[in-house]
Amino acid sequence: MVVRSERVSGRDRTAPNGGLSDRNQHQPRVVVGAAIIAGDRVLGCARSGPPEVAGRWEFPGGKVEPGESEEAALIRECAEELGVRVQIGDRVGGDVPMGHGRSVLRVYLARLVGDDEPKPLEHAELRWMRAEELDSVPWLPADVPIVLALRPVLAARCG
Repeated sequence: MVVRSERVSGRDRTAPNGGLSDRNQHQPRVVVGAAIIAGDRVLGCARSGPPEVAGRWEFPGGKVEPGESEEAALIRECAEELGVRVQIGDRVGGDVPMGHGRSVLRVYLARLVGDDEPKPLEHAELRWMRAEELDSVPWLPADVPIVLALRPVLAARCG
């Protein structure tokens, strides 16, 4: 038997007394990132804001919207932030907790489609980096474990 629920004003009609469902309160919001690789280099992006993170580096991406797959969110975010089309590959690294456990970062390998060249539409700067150059920029804390997981991926591509 399939039970369907309707959400109206944050209420789940299948919850006791029509109360708030705790199902979504305990699941962190998913934020996706794209480790866009070309040859033996990965694209890093310097944040332009907000002020507390401006100048720190990250992988492009953003929040997965309700009803959107992680892959679709990445394709949308790369188009919005960089003006490029991407093909999404395998995950790199594990889930990285963010925002005191309210969000989780999941990063996927990606590659550019066609002749698209990334443009800094929402970032202060873009930079293609080889494995040995990854430490040349200050990464956001959530991206550091991904940088570590990317080193062997990039090193395998240069040999």
